[in-house]
Amino acid sequence: MSARELVVLGTASQVPTRQRNHNGYVLRWDGEGILFDPGEGSQRQMLHAGVAAHDLTRICVTHFHGDHSLGLAGVIQRINLDQVPHPITAHYPASGQHFFDRLRHATAYRETVPLREEPVSGDGVLAATPAFTLSAARLSHPVESFGYRLTEPDGRRMLPDRLAAHGITGPDIGRLQREGTLRGVPLAEVSEHRPGQSFAFIMDTRLCPAIPTLAAGCDLLVIESTFLDEDARLAADHGHLTAGQAATVARDADVRHLVLTHFSQRYPDPTPFAHQARATGFTAPLTIAHDLMRIPLPARR
Repeated sequence: MSARELVVLGTASQVPTRQRNHNGYVLRWDGEGILFDPGEGSQRQMLHAGVAAHDLTRICVTHFHGDHSLGLAGVIQRINLDQVPHPITAHYPASGQHFFDRLRHATAYRETVPLREEPVSGDGVLAATPAFTLSAARLSHPVESFGYRLTEPDGRRMLPDRLAAHGITGPDIGRLQREGTLRGVPLAEVSEHRPGQSFAFIMDTRLCPAIPTLAAGCDLLVIESTFLDEDARLAADHGHLTAGQAATVARDADVRHLVLTHFSQRYPDPTPFAHQARATGFTAPLTIAHDLMRIPLPARR
């Protein structure tokens, strides 16, 4: 299993279908498991996908429409039932605190796991760790909605031939990485720049300035495409994107792998979403998401 991959739990918008569950996405990122937008049925979809409550470390909710949040009650209770041994951090729009409270305490259960509530009140960094930075940006939807971006810091890729030429082996390699120089050999002489990987999650929104900011240079972009292009007016009225709009954003943002999801029940065949996305000139890998699929992050540049 890839150490960094997206596990798709559900791909429907508003109304689930026989083929598509309500939303739900788990990003596996090394030791982190981030659950995005757990809609109704997410707990059961996790079982089908082989994702355990113990795998989760964070929950990120874009907004409080039911297809993105009704699964919170079951997931939170499952985390406590399974007595997950580490705290879970929850991010969600601060304006929806009353919805989060109702979902968290929808029924009686025994709380055994610390749940850290860190509501989002505006654009900016939510968490900064040595492994990544998690940030949010406000989108454009009838209710307050935020997109999320996870960015790994740039690093150095060690070059074995240059290390060997300087006689640097074993524990000395780690020492050189930590200290920046060893026996007069600078780190830059035996390594090269390694760009950090990035992931963005953009759900219900019209076109707005935050979208290209979140998507810029992303290795993997997960973005809603609720409507086809011929229904662009309907999409704008309801605060959503079309396949062509989402793909145009990805093309202009130099996205390396585009995942379209959150499909309206009015389209039983997802094939036109791929056709319209490609018609924009987006040529990088494209995935039309379906339930329970796994999508690895692209290999490092």
